[in-house]
Amino acid sequence: MINVLVIDDSPLVRQLLSHLLNDADDIKVIATAEDPYEARDLIKKFNPDVLTLDIEMPKMDGIAFLRNIMKLRPMPVIMVSTLTAKGAAVTLEALSIGAVDFISKPKSDLTNQLVHYKQELIDKVRLAYRSKVRPRATQPIVNKPLSGVMFSNRLIAIGASTGGTEAIQSVLTRLPSNTPPVVIAQHIPAAFSASFAKRLDSHCVMKVIEAQGGELLKAGTAYLAPGNQHMIVVRKGSSLFTKLLDSEPVNRHKPSVDVLFDSVAQCAAKSTIGIILTGMGKDGAKGLLNLKQNGSYTIAQDEASSVVWGMPGAAVEIDAHHEQMHLDKIPQKLLFLLKAENSKAS
Repeated sequence: MINVLVIDDSPLVRQLLSHLLNDADDIKVIATAEDPYEARDLIKKFNPDVLTLDIEMPKMDGIAFLRNIMKLRPMPVIMVSTLTAKGAAVTLEALSIGAVDFISKPKSDLTNQLVHYKQELIDKVRLAYRSKVRPRATQPIVNKPLSGVMFSNRLIAIGASTGGTEAIQSVLTRLPSNTPPVVIAQHIPAAFSASFAKRLDSHCVMKVIEAQGGELLKAGTAYLAPGNQHMIVVRKGSSLFTKLLDSEPVNRHKPSVDVLFDSVAQCAAKSTIGIILTGMGKDGAKGLLNLKQNGSYTIAQDEASSVVWGMPGAAVEIDAHHEQMHLDKIPQKLLFLLKAENSKAS
């Protein structure tokens, strides 16, 4: 049984979350709290497996409480967030501190909308219970540019889901400003992807943008798929461009990692390094295999460093990878592969 503590200053939200979670056979809400001070005492008393934590609360906000938890007693936390620009920025901060995941709180028609999110909420609590929780460490930034000629047709393609916002940041912040273009599919709500791109851009020496479609892929820039559209890469002559598709979800996701990887496999596989990072489910596994079979070098994040080893684990299961790697070693491997390619060509 997964024991959950619900922390929210709204009596209605506490009641609804408790009702929805208690409908699952393997989940029990053992207590609820209206503020972090009450929650602190209940954590000591009940030792819950998972917390759901509101962000805006009286006495102490959820971010401050989360920092305390991750310092003193790291445990799985799911943030209950609002789908707004402010909510996105604060939620991304929570993920950087150590929250496993988040669930969106509807801005209106709360009762009916939360019922709609029942299965998502249950799935995320189960996922948090199985996840690896650790306080986030600040990664060093590599400012030294890559030496030698950078080829315009080199490309890095990255896919991720749960835990991916921090995993992607961990990789990108350690790459130099003249890294070949990077295309990224991260499972994230539409209201959050612009904020995520801005957050990455503020932490990286590379430029990071949310793709609008039609961008020429340039070295030193990373292109993030918007949260409500698929992103693919297309070739026009000798150049590569982004293209957005407003089609149906694939593997229940939009953007889908498989959609991105499959497009790269068609137009630029031999010049691409494909990377699949932490995440729930199997999206991206077949796409990574497609890349490998068409000449890409492929990397899967290892289980030890993944918050959830679903997507990379699925890729490993079908032998879609050349290497499994700890997250901290992936940037170094990228630089090695790129420098080796430069040496070979010079």
